[in-house]
Amino acid sequence: MSTQQEAPQDRIFTVPNTLSLARLLGVPLFLWLVLIEADWWALGVLVFAGLSDWLDGKLARVLNQASKLGAVLDPAADRLYILATLVGLTIREIIPLWLVVVLVAREVAILPIAPVIRRLGYGGTLPVHFIGKAGTMCLLYAFPLLLLGDHDGAAATAAKVAGWSFAIWGTALYWWAAVLYWVQTRQLVLAGRGSPPPAGPGAVPGADPGAGPGADPGADPPAGDQKGAETPR
Repeated sequence: MSTQQEAPQDRIFTVPNTLSLARLLGVPLFLWLVLIEADWWALGVLVFAGLSDWLDGKLARVLNQASKLGAVLDPAADRLYILATLVGLTIREIIPLWLVVVLVAREVAILPIAPVIRRLGYGGTLPVHFIGKAGTMCLLYAFPLLLLGDHDGAAATAAKVAGWSFAIWGTALYWWAAVLYWVQTRQLVLAGRGSPPPAGPGAVPGADPGAGPGADPGADPPAGDQKGAETPR
């Protein structure tokens, strides 16, 4: 029974993974379109990326095609789109350098989490928290709006105001999620001192195996799913 349950997690060629890979391949295209100021085409690529981001998670659950590769590809694509947008909009002087520094600093702040988890002897991952996902989505809304706001007219002005609103909220949520991930990591460290690591590769000490998505954000997280990652968002 355990072999049958674990086998799907190792699959590579699945529909969700194909969508995630297509989204990844769109990153350099998107950056090139931004740099040559083909803004409407760039926005089209972003729309595709957003739709595929929602669809791959949905299909992973419906088709029971969650996989370890998908758990890495999905957040990696989101991060790369944010990075590409930051680079392109900074070069075009649409966003200030301080915003780039704040967002990059957040990524640096959570980098040590994965090594700490592995050092404790756990092969599992911290799942992406709702706060982190909300922050990512705010930023993914913010940057296209700021791109539109670089044009003339009342619509561009409204897009710029809305874009900065999403950017501020997204940045705040992004950092809030980073704090929550460190709280979870600290709980794992404290639990690891009191008991040996569990036998299962994805087990988490002291975690309730029946805990669902409504569990307390500060509780010990379950093993990562299709939306998880080596380092959380």
